Amino acid sequence: MTWSDGLFLFFAALTVIPAFLCVALARNIIRGAFLLMLTFWGVAGLYGMLGADFLMAAQLIVYVGGILVLILYGVMLSRRVSMAELPVGAFSIFAGAAGSLAMGAFLYQIIDATPWQATDTPATEGTIRPIGELFLGKFLLPFEFISLVLLAALVGAVILARKEFDEPAEQVDS
Repeated sequence: MTWSDGLFLFFAALTVIPAFLCVALARNIIRGAFLLMLTFWGVAGLYGMLGADFLMAAQLIVYVGGILVLILYGVMLSRRVSMAELPVGAFSIFAGAAGSLAMGAFLYQIIDATPWQATDTPATEGTIRPIGELFLGKFLLPFEFISLVLLAALVGAVILARKEFDEPAEQVDS
């Protein structure tokens, strides 16, 4: 076994084992979120091994750095949610194991039926430069349009949130 095989097995285990533990055995929501973080790191490592450096960076920045931190803050700031214990019994462990085995069998069939086109030399070129050139060249107008739509959505969300705080509380006349 080569070092790349061992590294792949490490990242595959880092992806699958915490995901299974999160689904089947995690009683606490905080522990589930931290197991999800390990799964995201494993996926980022697999992207890195595939030579998809942009996807790896996006996985780390967006999911591990952004979404997961947002989930953790939301859970930790809500007292009732952080105190909640998820029920884990024999049925949930069985359902998680059965679902994992069914998904694994399904993925194995797909992987086995796919005609893979392997090359002798791995791709060593970066993917960030071509993506950046496409964003600043061919797809500049749609990229800017999407940024304007997201800006309008952000302004709309702020306006809707402000209205909730600006409305005066109803006064009870006695």
